[in-house]
Amino acid sequence: MQYKNIRGNLPSSEEMERRFAQGQEARKAAWRKLCDRSAELRVIDFHTHTFPDTIAERALNQLSKDSASKPFTGGTRAELTNSMKEAGVDLSVVLPVATNPEKVAHINVVGAEQNIEVNETGLLSFAGIHPAAGDYRAILDMAKKLGFKGIKLHPDYYRIPFNDIRTKRIIEYAGELDLVVVTHAGTDIGLYPPVFCTVDSIVDVLDDVRPTKLVAAHMGGWNNWDEVLDKLVGKNVWVDTAFSIGEIPWLTPESKKYDFRMMSEPEFIQLVYALGVNRVLFATDSPWADQKDYVNRISSVPFTEEEKRKIFAENAKELLGIPRS
Repeated sequence: MQYKNIRGNLPSSEEMERRFAQGQEARKAAWRKLCDRSAELRVIDFHTHTFPDTIAERALNQLSKDSASKPFTGGTRAELTNSMKEAGVDLSVVLPVATNPEKVAHINVVGAEQNIEVNETGLLSFAGIHPAAGDYRAILDMAKKLGFKGIKLHPDYYRIPFNDIRTKRIIEYAGELDLVVVTHAGTDIGLYPPVFCTVDSIVDVLDDVRPTKLVAAHMGGWNNWDEVLDKLVGKNVWVDTAFSIGEIPWLTPESKKYDFRMMSEPEFIQLVYALGVNRVLFATDSPWADQKDYVNRISSVPFTEEEKRKIFAENAKELLGIPRS
């Protein structure tokens, strides 16, 4: 199947039907097989990124320059699967970022095709969307029909606040379709300032839209964790651990920007317990963090074995609709 000629926000429904009909049963079968393997899924990384082989090196070089930090893989699907094997990660959720509306359709066509191979690759792609894209309902309807389990939002790349009405509408309709919504939250190390997904904007969305499956990445708000502790405790929101603990992999000691830092282990433990162990998802932000290092770090934190089981996989299974083991 050729994707290079796809243009626009969303092809016609007839064209989408023609392109995807042959893959529907394969996607359904792959998902059933994944659910049957639930007991084997002991470590799920809920936040990873990959890039097409043809642009991965160029994209990572630019992102590394913008953030002054270094990646831990080359950013391709093959390198992520190799990282997973070394780290003992059984499933990685791949979160595409649609940096402009024109990329949405292509991202979702490719992601749907790749999800047919989830049991071979261990990679489960979410759908991409952009608040400025045309018919957001049609995009989300198609994402649901294609078997995607969730969508990824990144307000800093859109330069649109998280609580903008366009984003709220997407989140609300995604909830009606039982899709998980993962959003970048807090500071983006490569795009700061300003912050387009503040803790206050998350509170506004939670109070106004009342989403049922919202994940605020980076422990609820990167570099804004005091606010998370003050304002998100008790709220109906999940968080992931992506790029939140350990050390920032600065390119050089002189690269350090602002007062950016990761959470200390005591801060991390405090926030996990405050938000609730049932609300925390293991995640790395690969390639920007080392999966093996993150598995080892979470394993060494003095949580109970049952708490670790929830963080590493069982909470993710609940959100994704995979039977809990």
